[in-house]
Amino acid sequence: MSSITLEHSSDQDNQKISMKFVTLVSIVAALGGLLFGFDTAVVSGAIGFMEKRFNLNDFQTGWAVSSLIIGCIPGALFSGMLSDKFGRKKVIIAAALLFIIGSIGSAIPNTFSGFIIARMIGGVGIGITSTLCPLYNAEIAPAKYRGRLVALNQLATVTGISLVYFINLWIAGMGDDAWDVSSAWRWMFGFGVIPGALFLVLLFFVPESPRWLIKQGRAAAALPILLKIHGEELAKQEVRDIKESFSQEKGSFRQLFSPGLRMALIVGVGLAVLQQVTGINAVMYYAPEIFKETGAGTNAALIQTIFVGVINLLFTILAVWLIDKVGRKALMLVGSAAMLICLAVIGTAFQTGHSSGPLVLIFILIYVAAFAISLGPVVWVLISEIFPNRVRGIATAIASMALWIADYVVSQAFPPMLSSAGPAATFWIFGVMSLICLVFTWRAVPETKGKSLEEMESMWAQGK
Repeated sequence: MSSITLEHSSDQDNQKISMKFVTLVSIVAALGGLLFGFDTAVVSGAIGFMEKRFNLNDFQTGWAVSSLIIGCIPGALFSGMLSDKFGRKKVIIAAALLFIIGSIGSAIPNTFSGFIIARMIGGVGIGITSTLCPLYNAEIAPAKYRGRLVALNQLATVTGISLVYFINLWIAGMGDDAWDVSSAWRWMFGFGVIPGALFLVLLFFVPESPRWLIKQGRAAAALPILLKIHGEELAKQEVRDIKESFSQEKGSFRQLFSPGLRMALIVGVGLAVLQQVTGINAVMYYAPEIFKETGAGTNAALIQTIFVGVINLLFTILAVWLIDKVGRKALMLVGSAAMLICLAVIGTAFQTGHSSGPLVLIFILIYVAAFAISLGPVVWVLISEIFPNRVRGIATAIASMALWIADYVVSQAFPPMLSSAGPAATFWIFGVMSLICLVFTWRAVPETKGKSLEEMESMWAQGK
């Protein structure tokens, strides 16, 4: 009796140690999401000062915002190929260096073109981390907890967005208007060196992805890492399963279009695009302008925008808790349905002249909450876990690149849509995209909760 009790206690202790190790490693990797959130949001506080400093026209203002995304696209595209060749950890370290260089370069230029070049360099780093950090977490996490550990990346992203709003406010308050135009925006971008350097240093303390090591024929190096994650018996089984998944034909771009993998690619790219074309970044980037359309003054619009950020953060935390309990598909279905209803109501409010008052604000907040609990974290989780080991790097890169392209298109198209088609038609279009997302999820997306990465590979091969 006492022997059984001691053995059970030992198993529990080992599980606690392994989860502590996995959680700490996943948090470090998720800091890449913090850089992502910081770099995409920092420009919102700086752009007004930069318009005056560089005398920017409307096109240049848009270019200052979207140039980061242009850098993200090739960063995402080549991240898979580079990480398959050199390892996940090394390429993420390179991305951290690019982010630091981009932050410094964005803070010091005396010409607008110099600023754009620096933002693109930082964007390459963000494109890499947005692809590889969730992928790394998926490859190192136990199946039971993989959803929440990968979703930490999205939580870190929205935390970075919320944090930078306060940093920008603090920096802008350090001087007068003239100082803001000459220097405040430089400090806003330069502040990014601090989280970038922290991320870089901590990366040297995390291991390489064990699945990548086994793919390179280095199972002996992978086993100690898997022992810390799973314990002895499960670790050895995991090595055998991973080796088996790599025993088939070596992954290639052409292989992505084979019968089983083709559907996985369609699901990954489809979800990536739908995450963006349902309008979330139009709301996040242009929230003050949307609230001004309801009749809110400048200060009221900025306060309402803070509400959006707080709701985004709180419901992302809720998603991290729910994703391994409720499942990916269930969250996607509920979230996209709620987004559809909210967008329909918002469009109707603008169409019927009932946009003033709290109605639009309330339904935008519900829309953001629905996104934060579903498409926000779940799409990144699914992209990082649905592809087989041998093609995961390149397939994840393609899906991430599609996401960034869709983000750029929506970000550039929203202002002219708002002015030409009007807010009602604009939100209805996003509503139609949410309906497509709902149907696509229902018909094409499998439930992956609790499945190992190798089990999912078998699922696609069987056409399930």
